[in-house]
Amino acid sequence: MVKTASTMLPLGTKAPDFSLPNVDGRPVSLSDFAGKKGLLVVFMCNHCPFVKHLRSDLAAFGTEYQAKELGVVGISSNDVVSFPDDSPEKMKVEAAEAGYTFPYLYDATQSVAKAYKAACTPDFFLFDGDMTLAYRGQFDDSRPGNGKPVTGADLRAACDAVLAGRPVPVEQTPSIGCNIKWIDAPEYFTGEAAE
Repeated sequence: MVKTASTMLPLGTKAPDFSLPNVDGRPVSLSDFAGKKGLLVVFMCNHCPFVKHLRSDLAAFGTEYQAKELGVVGISSNDVVSFPDDSPEKMKVEAAEAGYTFPYLYDATQSVAKAYKAACTPDFFLFDGDMTLAYRGQFDDSRPGNGKPVTGADLRAACDAVLAGRPVPVEQTPSIGCNIKWIDAPEYFTGEAAE
């Protein structure tokens, strides 16, 4: 299992725009989250063992924080020709089985992943109410096989700070996961493999 780290998009970056189809067929855009206290964008997929490791906790986290007026959206950008388990049809099944209450969008051209400089699944980007990047990093320090409990502690602390209007500490630990399965390896990609 090759591990890839988040590229750690610079804090203060404005959320890149997007408009992508949800698993229910309707388009979801960045503008749909206007008026929220913040927005969490999660690059994820169906088959990645790192995402599967967080699956039930991520579903519960999304439901909890949506109730607190945080926008939450999942985006799958994987090449579905090479990885058919991540197809839109299977995303629909996965969203239902996992209990995701947030939109789960398909980025067929991978342009949104490239705009966010997303590198791995899961890759978390938390924006404040002005759609300015406040946190990018890990859910917590649990990984498949390391024996640590899944708590969401890192992301939870960042979301709580954003919702309370407090600054998020700039010391942030990159997310680790499977690399996004690129159709063509993008030239910008700077994620490094980490053992």
